[in-house]
Amino acid sequence: MNGAHAAATTTFGTAPTATGIPNGKLGMWVFLASEVMFFTGLIGAYIVLRMGHPAWPGPEGHLSVPLGTTNTLLLIGSSVTIVLSLAASQRGALPAARGWLSATMLLGSLFLVIKGFEYAAKFSHRIFLSTNVFWSCYYTLTGLHALHVLGGIAFNGMVLASTRNAARWASRRQRLEFAGLYWHFVDIVWIFLFPLLYLI
Repeated sequence: MNGAHAAATTTFGTAPTATGIPNGKLGMWVFLASEVMFFTGLIGAYIVLRMGHPAWPGPEGHLSVPLGTTNTLLLIGSSVTIVLSLAASQRGALPAARGWLSATMLLGSLFLVIKGFEYAAKFSHRIFLSTNVFWSCYYTLTGLHALHVLGGIAFNGMVLASTRNAARWASRRQRLEFAGLYWHFVDIVWIFLFPLLYLI
């Protein structure tokens, strides 16, 4: 029995490494470090291009600050709800943890819906990736970010599915913390993208 429990613990990333950090958490931090470098490179390229183009974004139009602000508030709210979900899980309130995690997924989904409306509005005005440098940057940065939001929603959905069985959840609850780390990263990226794309 003890051997089976140890195997399950190792499988789900809670066994400590030589650093004292569980495997799963260390793996998530390494993954997030690579993602930080990825987005830092993209944002750095955007800033360089922005400085070299005084007419920005050009005559094609501007982004909707109210929609961008709404999406920012949605993601900030989703960071709060996933923290509440983790707190509920830690005190053993599984129904509350499920509810807050579901709210996180809902807020993330609303973010994507609004982003879809933004894209549709630009497409209807024939503003595409190839229109100019600004719109190439906009679609690249926001499109990749949206894919990360979608990935976060899928990850949260997998964690939510694990909560249906209390015995199963006992060995997998650490995944909620990993999902929270990833979700906070996605939110922080948007905090940088919003002012760069919508306000400056």
